[in-house]
Amino acid sequence: MKDWWIYKGAPQASAGERLDRLARLSPPWRQFDGRIDPDYRIPSLDDERYAADRRRGAGYIAEDHEIDLVNTALHLRRPLLVTGVPGVGKSTLAYSIAEDLGLGPVLRWPITSRATLRDGLYRYDALRRLEDANLNRLGSATARPAARHLRSRPGGSPTVAAGIGKYLQLGPLGTAFLPSERPRVLLIDEIDKCDIDLPGDLLTVLDEGRFEIPELARLADHQRMVTVGTDDPGVGARITAGRVQCRAFPVVILTSNGEREFPPAFLRRCVRLTIGRPGEDKLRRIIAERIGAEATEVAGGPDGLISSFLKRRERGDLGTDQLLNAVQMRLAGAWTAPEDIDQLVRATLHPLSGPDAS
Repeated sequence: MKDWWIYKGAPQASAGERLDRLARLSPPWRQFDGRIDPDYRIPSLDDERYAADRRRGAGYIAEDHEIDLVNTALHLRRPLLVTGVPGVGKSTLAYSIAEDLGLGPVLRWPITSRATLRDGLYRYDALRRLEDANLNRLGSATARPAARHLRSRPGGSPTVAAGIGKYLQLGPLGTAFLPSERPRVLLIDEIDKCDIDLPGDLLTVLDEGRFEIPELARLADHQRMVTVGTDDPGVGARITAGRVQCRAFPVVILTSNGEREFPPAFLRRCVRLTIGRPGEDKLRRIIAERIGAEATEVAGGPDGLISSFLKRRERGDLGTDQLLNAVQMRLAGAWTAPEDIDQLVRATLHPLSGPDAS
């Protein structure tokens, strides 16, 4: 392991010390000064709700060149754009970083063709707020006819209806930029599926580490501090004057299947990592880590499942999880006879691309 590595690719007892070192080595041009809410608590990965996330992160086997580029992104406070064919572990890398450094649950934003920047930052349920306001007015009109209209503050400005915060919830992107001592891990999954404008729209947030919620900024004179929901279940955070400014820049992992090109301005701001298809040795290590050492015996050999996987992958892409499925079926006692391996392969190792994919 290299001395400058913060992320080491496997959970280490010294995560706090490594994160302290990372904070001290912040580039002068990538320093952020968001004010931390002392009552805001990031959930712990030790919570049983996130047991599956911990196992997923702990099972990732990172190569040295991957660790090098993850740490480059960490030191420079830049997003990491991870490219590779489906099934090579791009998304799982984010869970590995969170597990290795103890950074809480991964905040995942799955991208679709309709995703917008606001979707990732926050959601405001204006319709529900209007419905509730109408119900309150009806109730007030029944109980006190004279109180149908909103009272006015001195100077004629209307009193702001209390409770706007319950209609606002930060998305995964917005939650990642809440000010905290430790960075959060944000997974922006399959960014290549996005609308053509989204990479450009992300630039300001990724550059400046901040964003504004206009619905709260307009109310700042009347209600300066508002508690809103976050992407962490049951966790709220206080927003001051409608502005969110990070303190520790989040660990931003963007994944791409390589299905589109991105604008130069976007690429310039990213550290780029390409994850290749794992070879036989890494496949053995993945099987041993995810299922157990005995499973490698089931999958090995010249006529074993690893060999069949590699041969079929020459004709089209296959995901590593497909191989794990095949090994698991063999361990379950399915198609265990030597002459049945072709049937097992057809059932579990269907190519994702190429002439045999249809």
